[in-house]
Amino acid sequence: MNNIEIARDYIVQAEERIYHAKNALKKGSYAYVIRQSQEASELALKASLRLIGIEPPKIHDVGPILRQYKHKYPQWFQQIIPELARISRKLRREMEPSMYGDEESGAPPSALYDEKDAKNALRDARYILNNVKKLFTEHLKL
Repeated sequence: MNNIEIARDYIVQAEERIYHAKNALKKGSYAYVIRQSQEASELALKASLRLIGIEPPKIHDVGPILRQYKHKYPQWFQQIIPELARISRKLRREMEPSMYGDEESGAPPSALYDEKDAKNALRDARYILNNVKKLFTEHLKL
């Protein structure tokens, strides 16, 4: 399997998570929206690294790696890397609490997030995915 095939599969998986996040939002399962949005963002950003021939590290926030290899991307994508990295870092911080809650206070995941949090996470995940899909499409035309 090559990097293009893997990137394509990561994008498909990210789309699947966005689908589930949208459904969870309708049901009011806000913590699950956060979790799925984080996973979608991570997969999409790792797809973008695959497109430039970089093996993504086994970490959840690849923002620093995007910044490190910024010069390998088209100019329009380089310009949004700071925002992509900020979103990646922000969603990464919510990964464990959105699944396990706040163990110090004993608050379950459902007590940590509201509709606005979920909508913002989903919006951010869509932003990342849409830009990575555009990058993928352009890459295939090369």
